[in-house]
Amino acid sequence: MIPGPAALVMAVVLSGLPVHSFTYRGFPPHKSGPRRRFLEVDRESPHTLIFYESPYRLDDLLADALQVYGDRDAAVAHELTKLHESVDRGKLSELLAAVRAKPPRGEYVVVIAGQGSSKEKVES
Repeated sequence: MIPGPAALVMAVVLSGLPVHSFTYRGFPPHKSGPRRRFLEVDRESPHTLIFYESPYRLDDLLADALQVYGDRDAAVAHELTKLHESVDRGKLSELLAAVRAKPPRGEYVVVIAGQGSSKEKVES
């Protein structure tokens, strides 16, 4: 038997973020204090970060990630490997606003750019 595709791999590929090096962190803690400490471990990491989250805590994860990491590029992948999959891309603040505007349902993978890997405009 061959296992099916893993949502985390599809999420990082579809995110539009760097795929050459990434860190899968799994499900963050449920409560804000422990979750922020969990996120803080990777604040300076240059690697793309991948998290799984339930629809009940997705907005909390995005809010804490915004506070810990700043307004980095990110993606929220929904129902990957299923019929109605979707991927929203943008800054953490934009994704948080979208999640708060429409209550999430289903399974989510959150992909966040590593430190220094967000696309920044260079002035000449």
